[in-house]
Amino acid sequence: MPRTMLTDARWKLLFNTMKSTGRVYDKPEHRMTFEGILYRMRTGLPWRDLPIEFGDWSAVYRRFNLWSKKGILRILFNRLSEFSDFDWVFLDGSIVRAHQHSTGAATKSSEQIGKSRGGNSTKIHLAVDSGGLPICFDLSEGQRHDIVHANSLVAQLPEVNTVIADKGYDSESFRTFIEEQGGTSVIAKRNYGQDLNKDSMDWCLYKHRHLVENAFARIKHFRAISTRYD
Repeated sequence: MPRTMLTDARWKLLFNTMKSTGRVYDKPEHRMTFEGILYRMRTGLPWRDLPIEFGDWSAVYRRFNLWSKKGILRILFNRLSEFSDFDWVFLDGSIVRAHQHSTGAATKSSEQIGKSRGGNSTKIHLAVDSGGLPICFDLSEGQRHDIVHANSLVAQLPEVNTVIADKGYDSESFRTFIEEQGGTSVIAKRNYGQDLNKDSMDWCLYKHRHLVENAFARIKHFRAISTRYD
């Protein structure tokens, strides 16, 4: 039996949330289907190589697509993020490589795959809470600057208190946007003739920015996220 991830208590919570959307029927095979999706995301193997214990690979793949299109997976993420601690929010972006199998389809949409120094890539723009747990995220082409999605991330927050980010988010308009939302910013400035006063911001709080880096390190344990295969 392949290694699974969900305890009975966790699955009960997730499935009750899925059923509350009115878009998922109560079927006993859903648990192994969900485990199959997690297994594939964790290992990054081709869908056709999914162990038979999770069911037919094509059925798991179709269910994954269906739940994605219906927004059920996004609803699960949003419900879980409601338990976040919004006192401190950390922002950052990270690039993931796009495999050649994810870039071959002809489409009018960029599908958030762009060109950067490393080749085809996608960038994840992420906001995490005081405990380093994800709150919201955006996707973009790999060459997009972090500041492009900064306002979008803050706008998605249920409440805005203190926003901490590195010098990639150094923008007076972004600081003003945070203030308009009722929050304060702790954002390092670039070193080209700007005010380098050491008391200009809370450097002690800024040191906790590693929490968003830790979050990226954790989610990239899932090989289907660290390298985009689809």
